Amino acid sequence: MPAATPGTPSLLRAMNDRAALDLLLAHGPLSRTRIGTLTGLSKPTASQLLARLEAAGLVEATGTDGGRPGPSAQLYAINPRAAYVGGLDVTPGRVLAAVADLTGTVTASHEVPYREGAAGLDLVTEALGGAVKTAGLHLSDLHRVVIGTPGAFDPQTGRLRYASHLPGWHSPTLLDDLAAALPMPVEYENDVNLAAVAEQRLGAARGHEDFVLLWNEEGLGAALVFGGRLHRGWTGGAGEVGFLPVPGRPLVRQVTRANSGGYQELAGVEGLPRLAAELGVETDGRPQDHPEAGPHGPEVAAAVALLARAAAAPEGAHLRFLQEYATALATGLASLVAVLDPEIVVLAGAAIGAGGEPLRELLEAELAELAPSRPRLVPGEVLRRPVLRGALESALATTRDEVFDTSR
Repeated sequence: MPAATPGTPSLLRAMNDRAALDLLLAHGPLSRTRIGTLTGLSKPTASQLLARLEAAGLVEATGTDGGRPGPSAQLYAINPRAAYVGGLDVTPGRVLAAVADLTGTVTASHEVPYREGAAGLDLVTEALGGAVKTAGLHLSDLHRVVIGTPGAFDPQTGRLRYASHLPGWHSPTLLDDLAAALPMPVEYENDVNLAAVAEQRLGAARGHEDFVLLWNEEGLGAALVFGGRLHRGWTGGAGEVGFLPVPGRPLVRQVTRANSGGYQELAGVEGLPRLAAELGVETDGRPQDHPEAGPHGPEVAAAVALLARAAAAPEGAHLRFLQEYATALATGLASLVAVLDPEIVVLAGAAIGAGGEPLRELLEAELAELAPSRPRLVPGEVLRRPVLRGALESALATTRDEVFDTSR
């Protein structure tokens, strides 16, 4: 169908349809009267709108609002089966896939551990296939898939950059192979960027147009959001702050070959056990992950355990440990703040989240002395699988735009 002309009845209907669908997503089941009130439409127009959306398979009757005075009113909700999307979170140790319906409800997930010599293509198809099967669907039922990885795929060459530690993902034909193997559109995004998408849509960055997300888990990274949009850079490498040269560490040269830089070596998780030992922090020899951080490799698990215990009793050696870590984080973060001047900084990733409020307060005090502006530091709120959640939210945003466009 030709695109609607501005001001025509078809465009106005499409705008009203989208407004109603967005309200149903935000509020859940609503009656015809309530939809009319929230959109400013008359009862007859609201009735026609709902009939149109129900016929298109986008909404469904879900019951009545019984229990209120007067006759019960029919309630309508988004039809969750109108479309499905997939998301994947790729790390050096595993590939985690999930499927969500149009409302954003996760219906299934499947994890595939990394196998020596396994190719990225095989791990993706196995993980996604397992999630789809568990959800009772077929791959062809997915409208779109978003895959989150460390680093970024260079838009000029299609090669994965800034992630030499990710085994099986550096074939020059990988993107073409995935496109041939999967029957739906596939997008690729940096994992920390996807954590920022999750925070922007569901968490601490809701309502904020300019923010930085600082992330520390297997690697140290940042996501940059300007005017509500991710800034990826010319090669997709914006936010690869682990490569920053910083005071307190010798210059690292050939950084992409070393897959490290000064900021990573100063504040990355691999140095935290050594720092704790130097400061006299005792360990129990059984590093356990923070209960809300999800599974990680041994380096992250050890660092998270140390930080969680220090934050639970921030005094003596524990306090000195948190102070040193806060100074290390602030050293690189100050450069970001000086250049970008964000409204807020979201502190995310298991190795920052485990430090809790004591670490945040110390980091805030350090940053106040090192940076010219003072953005508000806020803890991330999407604690469970934020990269995967961001992948699903990214896929859902595009899918809803396509499925909800009733002007076509």
